[in-house]
Amino acid sequence: QVQLVESGGGLVQAGGSLRLSCAASGRTFRPYVMAWNRQAPGKEREAVARIVWNDGPTYYVDSVRGRFTISRDMAENTVYLQMNSLKPEDTAVYYCAARDSRYGPYDYWGQGTQVTVSS
Repeated sequence: QVQLVESGGGLVQAGGSLRLSCAASGRTFRPYVMAWNRQAPGKEREAVARIVWNDGPTYYVDSVRGRFTISRDMAENTVYLQMNSLKPEDTAVYYCAARDSRYGPYDYWGQGTQVTVSS
């Protein structure tokens, strides 16, 4: 079984930066894609960014493109989300997820880490 553990959330002022980490442990970890999703209070969960584990192509939702960067360290089985120029609307619980196949629902989820951006 794979476990995903996020860290790096916290409280930051608008315009500041945070770096989220998601470390995978458990059985041999070879996902097809890893992703960051977020859920703000009263809103549905949304995809923020994802990265193909082996090749590295990335995707970003329009609202974070140019401000957030997803990356991975294959040796450490860790995916990162560097968040710059943070805005109050970025406030949410951020979840790491992984999927073994190219399409379909995510197979593994982390417990989430809170990011709060004050104005």
